Order: sequence, then structure tokens, then C-alpha cells
Amino acid sequence: MNAPGTAGPAPDAVASTAAAFRALLEDGWSPPLPGAGATLTRWRSLAAVARRDLPLARLAEGHADAVSVLAELGGPAVPEGARLGVWAAEPPDGQVVATSTPEGWRLSGRKRWCSGAGTLTAALVTAAAEDGRRLFLVELGRPGVRVDRTTWVNAGMAGSDTADVHLLDVAGVPVGGPRGYLDRPGFWHGGIGVAAVWAGGAQGVAAALTAAAVQRGPDPLRDAALGAVDALLAGVDAALRAAAAEVDADPLDRTGTAQLRAQRVRALVARAGAEVLDVVGRALGAGPLAHDAEHAARVADLTVYLRQHHGERDLAALGALVRERGGR
Repeated sequence: MNAPGTAGPAPDAVASTAAAFRALLEDGWSPPLPGAGATLTRWRSLAAVARRDLPLARLAEGHADAVSVLAELGGPAVPEGARLGVWAAEPPDGQVVATSTPEGWRLSGRKRWCSGAGTLTAALVTAAAEDGRRLFLVELGRPGVRVDRTTWVNAGMAGSDTADVHLLDVAGVPVGGPRGYLDRPGFWHGGIGVAAVWAGGAQGVAAALTAAAVQRGPDPLRDAALGAVDALLAGVDAALRAAAAEVDADPLDRTGTAQLRAQRVRALVARAGAEVLDVVGRALGAGPLAHDAEHAARVADLTVYLRQHHGERDLAALGALVRERGGR
């Protein structure tokens, strides 16, 4: 536990998730690359991890995304035993600047929302350079890397070890060119991978309702709730199936539909996840939240993780795409 008066995630939660993440990779967990013909397998693999442990899935998704980014942009080979992540959030109060020097690129600044801050061996970090936004591979064991965990105060997703990371004149290896990270088709394919994790988290929350319905027997209100949740999750599964087939058919986004697809799927899964939380919560009441530690953790984790969808702001971006395409 944290000492009285201090902030930051509980050390036990961070250590447990870190150990599970290391074990997952040591056991050979390595989903197929997106767009390589098995995208649905990739997303189902992410969802399966999320069903049992959302903080673990956050780290697993980040590692899988980093591997795919390096492959797409021709970055360095992933060394054996590496634990990778992608730190690309850029809020106004968290900016990193990259400077080209005769000795190579150097990065300085504060990066926020860095999951796996004390667990990863390296991270792909976005930074502002003179020629535009760039992506860099940063070895996290170097001098000048400092992790600040005091900024995270929520019990939800505490195990993901999401912290602020301060970089002071740290070496970075460029991956791709200016705007290479954002302008590649895989950026949007990866966004659906995150939605697959949300979907797995919703399945994990829904499992408590299914178990209660089976154990307690027929009840019209509980059965209605179970039916509502089943319909939501079946719709999510259908959307992921369709999206995966489209990504595999057009991995380079020659049709220009990757962003529209990703925004649609993310919006659908985020709304479904929120509804699952609401329906399950009303059907089961306070009991499981108070007395079932695993269910309570899943609810807290999913509540936080779904906020990675930016609500009406992301819906407005989707609406703008629909308007620009004339409703196609």
C-alpha cells in the first residue's frame, strides 16, 4: 500500500501485473501482425487477455502495437526478451522535444500516460522535432529517465503502472520519418486493437452476470439484463469480425477507409462497454462490488480504460468524416 498522504498505484498491483506481463511474453505470446491475414486472431488474442486482466492487457496491447509499428516503419529488430510499449499521448501539459545533434537524437521533456513505466525495457516515444512530429525508440534503462508514479490516484488500471516519465537529454533512435507514426495505415488498425481490449474487458465484467444467472436460476429481470448484455457483446464481436476482414483485404488502406472504420468500431465498443457496466451493475447491485474483489477490480479497470475513447470529441471526428464522405 502507499504510505498515508502519498499518491500513486499500490506497489502490489504494479508488481503483480509486471510479473504476469513478463510471464506472458516468456511463454511466447505473440499475436499476428495486423493486416497479415489473421487480424481477427490478433484482436481475439488481445480480448482474451483483457477478459481476465485489463491492466495486463494494457501492457500486452502496447507491446504488440510497438512490434507492429517497428515492422511497418522498418525500425530496429526487437531483441529477445524486450518488453515494449508505445507512449504517444500528447496533452498540453506533457510534451517531449527531440533535438538532432552530431551524436544523434536527444529527447527531453515530460511524457504523460506512460503505461508500464517501470516494467518496459524500451518504448516508442513521440516527440516534437524541427521537421515535425517524430517517433523514437528509447531504451528506458538509460540515465536521464525518471518515473513519477505520484500522478496516478485511481484504483482502476493501477496495475498498468501508468505514470509520468521525465526525459532529460536521453538518446533516441528515430523510427520512420516525420509524421511517420501518425500517417501510416497501421495507426488506425492499431486503434481497433485497443477497442478489442475494451471488448475483452466488457466480457470479463459480463461474466459475473452470467455466473449469477446460471447459479440462481430463472428470474425475468436478471434474464432481461443477461439478454441485453449478450446482444451488446454479439454486436461488438460482429463489428470486430467485419473490421478484421476489411483490414486483411486492404492492409495498406488503398481505399482510404481505415480511419472511418477505426472511429466507428471504437465508438461502438466504447458505448457497448459503458452499457455493459451499467446493465450488469443494476442487475447485480452493490454486492459483487463490495464483496467480489475480482469483479470489483474489473469494473474499476474498465471504467477507467473506456475513457481512452474521448466521448463526444471522438464522435465529432467520426461525424466530420461521415459528412466529408457524403454519408457513404
